[in-house]
Amino acid sequence: MTTVNTGLNSYAQYGAAYARNAVAQNSLAGVLASTSDDVISSNSSATNLTLSAAARAQLANAAASKDFTAVISDSRAALDKLYTAAGVSGPYDASGKPTIDLSSLDRRAVYAIAANSGGKFTEAEQTLAAVTRIAGFNAALSPATQTAKLTGDYSVVYKAAADYLDGASNEEKATATWTAERAAVAKGLTATQSDPTKVPSGISGDPVAAYLAQYPSGSTTTTQSFSSVAKSTRAALDDQAKSAAAAGKELVYDPGRKVGQMADLSGLDNRALSAISLNQDQLFSKEESFAAKRELDGRNRASILTALKQSQTSGNPADFSLGLLNAYSAMSAEERTATNWTPAFRDNAVQSYKATTSLLSLLKGG
Repeated sequence: MTTVNTGLNSYAQYGAAYARNAVAQNSLAGVLASTSDDVISSNSSATNLTLSAAARAQLANAAASKDFTAVISDSRAALDKLYTAAGVSGPYDASGKPTIDLSSLDRRAVYAIAANSGGKFTEAEQTLAAVTRIAGFNAALSPATQTAKLTGDYSVVYKAAADYLDGASNEEKATATWTAERAAVAKGLTATQSDPTKVPSGISGDPVAAYLAQYPSGSTTTTQSFSSVAKSTRAALDDQAKSAAAAGKELVYDPGRKVGQMADLSGLDNRALSAISLNQDQLFSKEESFAAKRELDGRNRASILTALKQSQTSGNPADFSLGLLNAYSAMSAEERTATNWTPAFRDNAVQSYKATTSLLSLLKGG
């Protein structure tokens, strides 16, 4: 069993991967092939409220415009703040468990730490950043892998990997590691265009093949219990109410209200919104639950529209079903319940994908 500790651990060599650009031993494929679930999924025990995709995108856009020197400085400061908040002095405790969670940092900051940019970060911090990067890669590929298991089309996993790598910062893209990984994924994409039913083999440094060998059904991610999510979300809403009260206003959830400060639910992720909407622990008012359901419905429509636009852009009608399946696979059980994305909905999307793909194949053959 692979473990993570604060001394000479199995991940220490990967912590400074980007600084050394040692592709052979530090690529995603190499890391995935030599590590176990416990290392990749290790998380801080601290309670966290996950940001929505839109909120993360806003942070990423803001971070992308920063000078890299400022990114390094801000990343150092962010780590120090995390230590202070957790009451610790380092990223791992004596047993090797992470004491802080870097998931709140954008990818550029995580890269800066992993690469020891500016020489500002310890080896243990580099290690945790490397683990965080692998966890991000896994999270990006997991929904696509689950979809591939349903449809038999592995091209969607390579597309997910390409999108993830393309989302890296310019600094990370300048490394030999990123260049090699992106080239391997491009070869995999080409191979799956010829035969999407098989995982390509023989591609040196292919991070997707390495991932699928370890997680053939998609990786699992360690998540907070739904009760913990509800409590964190309750606290977040209470903080908004306190801020509104300090300004002499009431926090309201109905956009039709003429007075008061509107609650901002845009920063909450879908699982947090599902906790409010389902209200299993009776922590939320009917007004709050209705507002969360309204926000979820809006995101649900946006997800469907995105899948439709992707299909129109590619000119492949089967991509609409693929988009829906990827969205379904990315949801937690609670999110599916809250949005009414049932197994029957999933099965219909799978049937539609297979029927459309079969018809297109016949037309091409003709």
